[in-house]
Amino acid sequence: MSQSTKSLEGRDDTFRLDSPSFWRAQEMLLIQQVSSQIGKGLEPRPLLNEMLHLMSEFLGLNRGRIVLPDETSGGSRIHYSYGLTKEEARRGRYEQGEGITGRAIADEQLIIVQNIDNEPAFLARAVTRDRLPPGAVSFIAMPLRAGQNIVGVLACHRLRHRNRALSDDVAILRILATLAGQLLQLNEAVARKTKALEKHNTLLASALKTSMAQYGIIGTSPPLLNAIGELERVSDSTATVLLSGESGTGKELFARALHLAGKRRDKPFIKVNCGAIPDSLFESELFGHERGAFTGAVDARAGWFEQANTGTIFLDEIGELPAGMQTKLLRTLQEGTVSRLGGKREIKLDVRLVAATNRRLETEVAAGRFREDLFYRLNVIPISLPSLSDRPGDIPLLVTHLINRANQRNQRNVNLTAAAIERLQVLPWPGNIRQLSNVIERIVLLAEKSVLDHHDIEPFLPSTSDIRRAAPLAASPPSEFSPLPVRPYVSSASHSASELNQALAQSGGNKSRAAQALGLTVRQFVYRWHKCGLDG
Repeated sequence: MSQSTKSLEGRDDTFRLDSPSFWRAQEMLLIQQVSSQIGKGLEPRPLLNEMLHLMSEFLGLNRGRIVLPDETSGGSRIHYSYGLTKEEARRGRYEQGEGITGRAIADEQLIIVQNIDNEPAFLARAVTRDRLPPGAVSFIAMPLRAGQNIVGVLACHRLRHRNRALSDDVAILRILATLAGQLLQLNEAVARKTKALEKHNTLLASALKTSMAQYGIIGTSPPLLNAIGELERVSDSTATVLLSGESGTGKELFARALHLAGKRRDKPFIKVNCGAIPDSLFESELFGHERGAFTGAVDARAGWFEQANTGTIFLDEIGELPAGMQTKLLRTLQEGTVSRLGGKREIKLDVRLVAATNRRLETEVAAGRFREDLFYRLNVIPISLPSLSDRPGDIPLLVTHLINRANQRNQRNVNLTAAAIERLQVLPWPGNIRQLSNVIERIVLLAEKSVLDHHDIEPFLPSTSDIRRAAPLAASPPSEFSPLPVRPYVSSASHSASELNQALAQSGGNKSRAAQALGLTVRQFVYRWHKCGLDG
C-alpha cells in the first residue's frame, strides 16, 4: 500500500479501503498531483511518465503506456510508459489498425477488452501473458485527442476482480487522456514556433554574414557567387566593365561593389542614369560646360566625368545613349580626356568606367542603333547578373533582408512565417529583386498583424496576369520583356502620378516597360516621374 493511501486511512476513519469514498479521494489526489506537474514545464516526458506512475499507484491501472505515431515506420509505437521494461516498451510497435491499440487509433474509438485471454485481437506484444497476474485481466485503450485530431492512445492493464466500477476507471482515463492530448498539442505548437524562430534567426545570421562578406549583395547561389567572383577578380584593374542583366537584378549594387572592392574605394563614385537625361542635355551633363556655352549657362560646371576623376563613373542604361553621344563617349574612352561644352581645352582624366544595360547590345549593334566600336570598347570585362528566377534559393535571405529594411524604414515590426517565405520562393518574379522589394514594402506597410502566414500574403502578391504580362521572351530587342499594350502618345499633362505608379506596378517595377505601356520613351517617363514628385 502506498504512503498516500496509508495517510488517507489514518486521517479519516470514514475512508474504508476500496470504498467509493476511498476511490474518490484517490482520484482527487491523482488529478492534484498531475496538475501540479503541469506547472513545472512543457516538456512532456517527465509529466506523462509521472501521470502513468500515479495511475498505477492510486488506481491500480497498471503498465500504462502512451502510444503515438512513429514517423519512421508510418505506424505507431510506445513513447511513454510505466511498469514496462525497456525491451517491452521497444516491442510496442503497431501497424495501422493492428491489434487493439492500432484499432483504437484507426477507429478513433475507446476499446475495452474485458478479458485479454478471450480476445483473439489482443496481441500481448509489449507484455507477454506470463508477466501478468493470474486471473482475468482487462485492457483499456483510450484515444488521445489533440484539437480535432486523434493522435494516439492512452492504454493500461486492469485487474477485473476488485471493488471499483469499470465506468469510474474509464471516466478518469478520459480526463487524463484529455490532459495528455492538450499537453502534446501545446508542446508541438511550441516546438513548431521554436523551429520557425530558429530558422528565422539562422536566416538573419546568414543575411548579416553574407551582407558583410559580399558588399551588400545578398545570396549564396552559384550563379550569384560566380558573378561576385568575376567582380572580385577585376576589382583592382582599370578595365571597363559591362554589367548586363534584366532590369531589377541589382546592377547599381554590383557597380558600387566593384568600386568598393578596388583601390578607388575612397575616391568618388558617380552614378549616371542615361535613360533619364534629355538628349539636349547629354553633353553638358556628362562633360560639363563653360560659362556662356548656351542660354542659361551663367557659370561653368564640371560634368559627371570630371566629378568622377580618380574614381569610378557608373553609366546605367547605357543602351539609351543617343548616336551623337556614343561618338563623344568613344573618344573620351580612347583618349582619356573630356572637353567641356563651349570650352577649347582638353581635360585629362583618370576614371574607371562601369556600364550597365538590360538590353542585348549585340542586337542593338546589328540593328544599327549602337556603335560596334563603342560596344567592343565597353565589353572588355562582361559580367552577366543572374535573374531572380535563376537563384530561388536566395529568396529566403533576400526576404529577410528586405523585411528588416522595410521595418526599420517604416518603424514597423512585421515578420513572415517559413510557409510565407516558401510561398514567395515559388513565384517567378519577372521584375526580379526590385519587384520582390516592392511586394515586401507593401506587405510591411499594409499588414494588419505582426506575423503573416502564407495565406495572409496572398493579397499582396502579383496576379497571374501581371506575371504573364511581365514574362521575358527568349529574344526581344530592345528589351528582355515582352511588350505591354501600348497606348497612343498623349501630352505629359494627361499622365497623373497614379497612372505612372500603376504602369510601373503592372510592369514589375521596370521603367522601360512602364514607359512603353504609356506610349513614352524612358526619358519621357523618368522626366514625368520626377515632375510628379515621385521617388526613384
